[in-house]
Amino acid sequence: MSLKKSLVAYARVVAKRQAAARGLTVYPDDTFLVSFPRSGNTWTRFLVCNLINPDDPVNFAQLESRIPEIYDVTDRALRAFPRPRIIKSHESFDPRYKKVIYIVRDPRDVLLSYYEFQLKRRVITEECGLEDFVPRFMESEFEPKTGSWRDHVLSWTATRGGQKNFLLLRYEDMLANTQQESTKIASFLGFDSSPDRIAQAVDLSSADRMRTLEKEQSGQWKETKNTRQDKPFVRKAASGGWKSALPEHCVAQIETAWGDVMRSVGYELWTKTKS
Repeated sequence: MSLKKSLVAYARVVAKRQAAARGLTVYPDDTFLVSFPRSGNTWTRFLVCNLINPDDPVNFAQLESRIPEIYDVTDRALRAFPRPRIIKSHESFDPRYKKVIYIVRDPRDVLLSYYEFQLKRRVITEECGLEDFVPRFMESEFEPKTGSWRDHVLSWTATRGGQKNFLLLRYEDMLANTQQESTKIASFLGFDSSPDRIAQAVDLSSADRMRTLEKEQSGQWKETKNTRQDKPFVRKAASGGWKSALPEHCVAQIETAWGDVMRSVGYELWTKTKS
């Protein structure tokens, strides 16, 4: 076999094993759940799954078979999924994504959640304090392909904001009025949005239920099975924790760099207004 043919054959083998990621085959009837990491995407997947079929509530062991993530499944496997597909992604703007639910979360809280997640995954240890972590997080050290929170949010809101096939959800609004925001999701996806069905899906996707499922299935789900078991994946499911956990100069770092985009999606800047 010639070198060229050998390389082609090798590429085909690799393609069958590699996660789809940016090389995903996109179909026109796909819907994408997109967010910067640690912004509520997993919770949204639970809500969507339980809106689709509340009589068969989803759990962590089943999640990838219902709403797969492009970083853990090959493109070949994803092409075999029933259509229309709903797919999880953390990608920055991709013009091929025609229908998108985009979840945004206050970056000051994203930072805290992301810090704990890197500890859980053993990417860092407690020797890396939160203040040392802030500039590393902001410089996209842990997400070089995803980019910073600012770049990620701006890539989607500046290109798709206000369009009919783009639904922007704020994590904080989902916490404050889960029923209302879930109704938006159901309507956007063309699902039954009756109050009883929405209420059932919300109950099945509660943080308490997800925590219970995580304890039972942490060894079965790819995000948790090889991680520190003393660190939960589903944490407080709250907003505003940064106010007590982040030193003021760290808040100022974030707001100075990302304040324009934070304001554009409804987050008030603290260091600019604090008396």
